[in-house]
Amino acid sequence: MTETTDAKTRIADTVNAHDVVLYMKGTKAMPQCGFSSRVAGVLNYMGVDFEDVNVLADDAIRQGIKDYSDWPTIPQLYVKGEFVGGCDIITEMTLSGELDGLFEQNGISFNKDAADKIREANA
Repeated sequence: MTETTDAKTRIADTVNAHDVVLYMKGTKAMPQCGFSSRVAGVLNYMGVDFEDVNVLADDAIRQGIKDYSDWPTIPQLYVKGEFVGGCDIITEMTLSGELDGLFEQNGISFNKDAADKIREANA
């Protein structure tokens, strides 16, 4: 098995094993880039239980996740195995309420009041 195939298999296993997965630089407790920090911050603030994968800890995953999603940047958010987007998309979806809808449709628990506060603060 090549490193690329192995990374792809590990990524598929991870996104299918957890309802919400964030591939990011750093961890949810200690993000190591502004974009990762913003997405992890939104998820943490909204009380979403998510799996964080630190791409800086594994070069095969760092490149593999870009190939897996055909998306060039990190962070990358997955909900129920589906790629949702990166920082700009998640920010837009949070502000429009679309992220709430996605979580509701998929039975992901989150704090609606916190989501509303984010929108109020950015109105």
